[in-house]
Order: sequence, then structure tokens, then C-alpha cells
Amino acid sequence: MDPAFFQEALERAGVTQADLARHLRLAPSAVSRMLRGERQMKLLEAVQIADFLGLKEEEVVRHAGGAPSTAPRAEAPRRGRPPAPPHPQRGGDLMPIRSAARGGAEQEMFLEDGPIGFTPRPANLANVREAYAIYMVGDSMEPRYEAGWLLHVNPFKPPVRGRDVVVYKTNQAVLIKQFVGWEGENLVLRQLNPSDLIRIPKSELKECHLIVGSDQEG
Repeated sequence: MDPAFFQEALERAGVTQADLARHLRLAPSAVSRMLRGERQMKLLEAVQIADFLGLKEEEVVRHAGGAPSTAPRAEAPRRGRPPAPPHPQRGGDLMPIRSAARGGAEQEMFLEDGPIGFTPRPANLANVREAYAIYMVGDSMEPRYEAGWLLHVNPFKPPVRGRDVVVYKTNQAVLIKQFVGWEGENLVLRQLNPSDLIRIPKSELKECHLIVGSDQEG
């Protein structure tokens, strides 16, 4: 880890570690430990830091000292990134793919650490920071989605009644369901196969992200 490099990059961008922490959705102390080299920077964090600071991803990876290589996906489309965010949409722009493994009750999935790959960013997610895709696992949302379909997610759009969402629970479980609404302190979701309503207490809810598209080819 090269702390001086990241401190200089923050100063050039006119932002602070606290700004970076908010962008990464991490505690400031976690970002401070990461930039001191006390914990390894994850690949998705390296991608987000590069975007936020207007750096090339390979620069971030190199100065992070040992993060996984990004060469297979960064070779052509990511070079020559302009230094000031937000950057314009370009052909070949990519967004990360998250993966979740089946397990637990209510056909829950459990998110794996870091992205497993990258996919072309669709037009409706152009310039949406932290947009991502996630594979559908299982058959709980058939016939709408089949296992292996790639779902496109906007983490900043609020859920809409009747639209589908990715729900993250505090126990790290992930659910892909239809948003119904709120009943008091419970989030109500609809599962299609078998048809069922699922209620999640607000105390168990971490995040709820809107699905804005899908790719049958995955």
C-alpha cells in the first residue's frame, strides 16, 4: 500500500477521506485502515475509487499493493479516463457483476465477496455510479426471470410498487422479489414461484435496490 499516492490523489480531486468513505458506503475508520494498508482493498473498491478520484484502475491496483489484476476487462475501454467525475458514457463502458449462492430460508441467496466479472453498461444506467448486475439464482421468480439471467440494478432509485427489487438483509442474505410496500415496520415482498408474500422486519433490512432491466443471455 502506498498511502502517499492516495493522499495526493484525494487532494488533487479536492475531496477528503470522509467523502471517499461516503462514496464507498464504508465507515471512515474502515477507509483509513484500508489506505494505511491494514486491510486489503477489494476489487470492487478499487473500481469505485478509480471512478471517484478520476484514476486509471490499474494505477489504483498497483498502488494498493497486491489487489487482484484488472487487466482482462480494463484493456481498451477504461484507458484515458477523464479526471473529473461524472464521466460521460462511452461505448464499451462496463459495470460489475455480483454473484450470490443459493442457501437459507425463503429461497434466500448469500452474496459472494467482490465482483465475479463485468458486463456492458446499458443506456439506462449510463453515468449511474455503483450500478451493477446480479445473476438470478433459483426459480423463485419464474416465469419473470429464470436462473442465470443477469439483472441490471440501480442502487439509487427508490422501490416502486409492482417493480422488482434486490433486497439485502443484515445477515448478508439477498432476495430478488417484487416490491409490494410497507405494513407498519415490515417490508412486504411478493414471490412468484410458488406464489407467496414475504414480510421482512425493518430491523433486518439493510438495503433495497430497484431492478431496471435484465439480460436473458446473462
